[in-house]
Amino acid sequence: MPSSIMNIVVDCARPYELAQFWSQALHRPVDGDAAPDHDEVVVELAGGEQLYFAKVPEPKTVKNRLHLCLQPDVPRDDEVQRLLGLGAVVV
Repeated sequence: MPSSIMNIVVDCARPYELAQFWSQALHRPVDGDAAPDHDEVVVELAGGEQLYFAKVPEPKTVKNRLHLCLQPDVPRDDEVQRLLGLGAVVV
């Protein structure tokens, strides 16, 4: 039997804030027990997998080596504007 993805882990400085952004971006719930002071926060994905945000002490020193490719259900420009409103930045 092959392995399955259980979660995608994102090391970060502020897990709760990042989880809130992705929760809103993907319209998926943050774990109900999550709180701003937690070191680990989970966003449940539609297929049962999780985005798992873990607080780490070291600062980010290079570019992210993980990115999520999104496919909007609405016109691209509309979705870009919505994500910018949530705090995303165009790079």
